[in-house]
Amino acid sequence: MTLAVDTVVLDIDGVLIDVSKSYRRAIVESIDRVYGDTIDHDTIQLFKDAGGFNDDWELTHAAALLVLARRHGYEYSTVTFTEAIAASGGGVAGAEAVVADVLDPDERERVLAAWDREALTDTFQQLYLGAERYRELEGGEPSLETRGFIHDETVLVEDGTLGTLVERYDVGVVTGRPAAEAAIALDRVGLDVPEEYLFTMDSDAPGKPAPDALVTLAERFGSEALAFAGDTLDDVKTAVNAEAADPDRDYHGVGILTGGLEGETGRRKFEEAGAHAVCESVNDLPAELEPR
Repeated sequence: MTLAVDTVVLDIDGVLIDVSKSYRRAIVESIDRVYGDTIDHDTIQLFKDAGGFNDDWELTHAAALLVLARRHGYEYSTVTFTEAIAASGGGVAGAEAVVADVLDPDERERVLAAWDREALTDTFQQLYLGAERYRELEGGEPSLETRGFIHDETVLVEDGTLGTLVERYDVGVVTGRPAAEAAIALDRVGLDVPEEYLFTMDSDAPGKPAPDALVTLAERFGSEALAFAGDTLDDVKTAVNAEAADPDRDYHGVGILTGGLEGETGRRKFEEAGAHAVCESVNDLPAELEPR
């Protein structure tokens, strides 16, 4: 059964662009460079599934907390840690709550004293952007002379897919990328989105899964029914939350299986989160929709 909509909103990472060798690699390597130890690549998805990690800088900060906590007495599995984050409300605040709960006060203070979020973020940006773009976008002199993982990103969406979507629907974007990095990605895939229909990390709206950006786009488009395609559970929850906040419109979350969630397990998790449809890739999205 197809979804009747007049508006399509797209996430970028894991939907239009494969970031497994860029953003996700930057998470792993930033922690390693700052602390000499890190998480493995698969662990990133456990943090994503815990919720509240639309911002990869914040995921890096939370994963670094896990690394530091293990140095100071935390002996439970990563699954236990991320499940506890989810139970504590998700995101960095949830990770801090877990550390506060499982470590004694002295060990907790040692962890927090060693936790350098500024260094983690700066290292992440240098690794991701590379020295040349870091100078251009961050306005500083890098301490690492790197090419940048951004050059290892590949395009997931086909030209024909975007052409079909733009022809049939109003199209907007909601992403956790900073605005400058969103512009680079959209230029790569050939999608021109006016500023009023683009929400990024720098926009004046809370991040996913808060519904604000999606509801605002629906209002700006004059939409009656909107589909939001994303690669994380928080993307689907954003649509669910938007429908609760704005019941006069229809919001449909569509899970895309080209991010960290894959196969039947990924499909099941999306459906349990409230997805109205799940696609193997964004290129299957047009077949799931029909103009309203």
